[in-house]
Amino acid sequence: MIPTEVLEKIRPGARVRVWERIKEGDKERQSAFEGIVLARKHGDEAGATFTVRAILQEVGVEKVYPVHSPVIAKVEVISSPKKVSRAKLYFLRKLSPKRVAEKLKI
Repeated sequence: MIPTEVLEKIRPGARVRVWERIKEGDKERQSAFEGIVLARKHGDEAGATFTVRAILQEVGVEKVYPVHSPVIAKVEVISSPKKVSRAKLYFLRKLSPKRVAEKLKI
């Protein structure tokens, strides 16, 4: 489970690195997924989620993570914008990575 201090910093526009636990046979490893948070839904309730978007090999990839998932090992907040214009940043899907940086002032 994600600590409360980190959970408060996960908000739209923040750049985060999510460490996932992956089971392969009898072994377990951790894999990082780094991107920008597009949305945070349902507050702190049982079904709360946050959506992370990254560009991998020139293809946009989005992952939706449940906040209370045991699959998440840890979440690192790399940077967080001071102010974002809206609660859901779905319009970033249509923009190039350079334009995204301009919009979020990264």
